[in-house]
Amino acid sequence: MSTPRSAASRPPPRSPLATLAVVTVLTGIGAGLGGMLLAMLLHEIQHIAYGYSQAHVISSESFLQGVTGTAPARRVAVLVVCGFVGGFGWWALYRYGRPLVSISAAIKPGGARMPLFATTVHALLQIVTVALGSPLGREVAPREIGAAFATWISKATGLTAAERRVMIACGAGAGLSAVYNVPLGGAVFVLEVLLGTFGWSAAIPALTTSAIAAVVAWIGLGDERQYHVPFYTINAQLVVFSVLCGPFFGAAAHGFSRMTGRARDASPKDWRLPLYSLANFTGIGLLAIWFPQLPGNGKGPAGLSFNDDLGIGLAAALLVLKLLTTTTSLRAGVKGGLLTPGIAIGALFAVVIAGLANHVWAGLEPGAFAIVGAAAFLAASMQMPVTAVVLMLEFTHVNYDLAIPMLLAVAGSVATLRLMAHAQRPPKPRGEASATRANDRAAPATRETLD
Repeated sequence: MSTPRSAASRPPPRSPLATLAVVTVLTGIGAGLGGMLLAMLLHEIQHIAYGYSQAHVISSESFLQGVTGTAPARRVAVLVVCGFVGGFGWWALYRYGRPLVSISAAIKPGGARMPLFATTVHALLQIVTVALGSPLGREVAPREIGAAFATWISKATGLTAAERRVMIACGAGAGLSAVYNVPLGGAVFVLEVLLGTFGWSAAIPALTTSAIAAVVAWIGLGDERQYHVPFYTINAQLVVFSVLCGPFFGAAAHGFSRMTGRARDASPKDWRLPLYSLANFTGIGLLAIWFPQLPGNGKGPAGLSFNDDLGIGLAAALLVLKLLTTTTSLRAGVKGGLLTPGIAIGALFAVVIAGLANHVWAGLEPGAFAIVGAAAFLAASMQMPVTAVVLMLEFTHVNYDLAIPMLLAVAGSVATLRLMAHAQRPPKPRGEASATRANDRAAPATRETLD
């Protein structure tokens, strides 16, 4: 007959706080490694596809220079391959894989679990297509990998449902932090966008995971900024035009959000997806014969705008083509983010405005105004004003004095977006409208464009 173990021989009970601390550290490490490996894969595919040297894999100009130096026929061929890989890849995933679960759906109370294999394939398809020239952003893939890893480790360690929700959001923010080297931006994204709270229970793990992920990613990517810009100072023209043009960026972002939302909703998942994708990227390849700045997520045109290397004519042409190719890619069923495309569109729009404004009141530096415009457009189009400002400051390491016109433009753009969205809502009964307003205040701004 066995005797029960004495109380002294039993293992001490596991501390919930210690478990949460370990999961937080491991989530940061896992998201950092995932973001680093995805970014390294993207750079390697870019160099092989367009045949340029890997002298400096982080340089925002290197991809643009590589595409520009490639023969036009090769640009077309690479983008045709992009259409083939993306179209058949996503069709096969929808046909044979488990249903995908978005980050915003996973962090909802009682949300479904993100399937690890299907999510990984989904992320890899995004990275491969962006590397080959897709106009969509690469930021969703590392967020999905980070969130999927956090989902797995939170489940394995027995965290509560509320703790799992926080860690999934932190994994997504840490993935963003790793791939773009934006530790504060990744944390603020978690708090403002995904969780909708700046409480201590969310802020501490968000800051910790994002910082760890950024440092881990330095192993393969280095401690680099995304854009290298000249030193800009503020002047009266920059402040005044930031205030006056903030609403224009908000109105443009409202139209952009509606246009891309409709394109996503109408995108196919059946046999049409490969055909649409192939036709879409073939068209982009043909446009790239004359506009080598067009392939990719928009980082090249944004960098040219920030460095004041674009004339008003070329900026206007790239603005129209970037809007067109982003929308047609979403309509074709291609997946990816809208963060870097939004930055590029806002910067190009600002360069056009600056070119016109200088005929009225000379002295507005187009490069500085492009940074302001990118922040204003990004803040409104993705409804994340604080995150947008922090990201732009970390992306560019710009003089912090530019935060003043940036904040003024962001305030005007977001206010305009909210007014336009409110004006287009159909009227509701008084009781239902009150409930809707309460739900809007309580729910974080998690949308498909952020997943």
